[in-house]
Amino acid sequence: MPAPRNRFKARLSEGDPQIGLWMGLANAYTAEICAGAGFDWLVVDGEHAPNDLQSMIGQLQALAAFPVSPVVRAPVGETWILKQLLDIGAQSLLVPMVESAAQARALVEAVRYPPRGKRGVGAALARASAFNRIGDYLTTADGEMCLIVQIESVAGLAALKEIAGVEGVDAVFIGPSDLAADMGYLGRPGAPAVKQAVRTAMATLHDLSCPAGLLTADQAFARECLEEGARFVAIGTDVTLFSGAISQLRRQFAGGGDAVKQAPSSGY
Repeated sequence: MPAPRNRFKARLSEGDPQIGLWMGLANAYTAEICAGAGFDWLVVDGEHAPNDLQSMIGQLQALAAFPVSPVVRAPVGETWILKQLLDIGAQSLLVPMVESAAQARALVEAVRYPPRGKRGVGAALARASAFNRIGDYLTTADGEMCLIVQIESVAGLAALKEIAGVEGVDAVFIGPSDLAADMGYLGRPGAPAVKQAVRTAMATLHDLSCPAGLLTADQAFARECLEEGARFVAIGTDVTLFSGAISQLRRQFAGGGDAVKQAPSSGY
């Protein structure tokens, strides 16, 4: 029996646009709520959310019951943590702060087994191999691995073509927030210069036939990027949706406005 099919990677190859959501609440219960909303992919964030391996495992287990593709963002592109994320069952990895082709090649090696890479062979102990019940895991895992490198700096953009051309890089994700800061627009990812840099990167990746993605809460810009050829776009985060809805409810009540309409309750 081979490794599970990576639907996210397959759809990237097919060219289907995939719409996603960022998850930073670090909780399996809220992940299950997000999974039922109909998104194509969901990010389990290990860089800026308070996640550890145990909380990530819980979220992956919750998502497994739904037709949604999990993407796990590593806190950093170090071999030791990538190995652990793969062993807990991540098949699509997003690695932040990639700025050179050499760094991208090192990441490719880190997520693949010898002789193609340097991933440690310990899957018999891991959730990834269904705890050694997937007999062909070691020989089939590489083919279902999806490595997404995140470019979010001026240096990364300068090396974009070289990074995208590294064999084994499956997709490139542009991070507007850190890119904005590096360009001198801290806290302003919607600045015209930043948006133009993202558009240019999307067009370049499209010309290179490299799947491109990004995160933006600006729905008009998200649609524009999809028109430019982006293959996977996250259009919000669970944290901001939750905090925004709670704040709006309180403001509405304080202002005497109509109550927020809610779906019928099935009980408490």
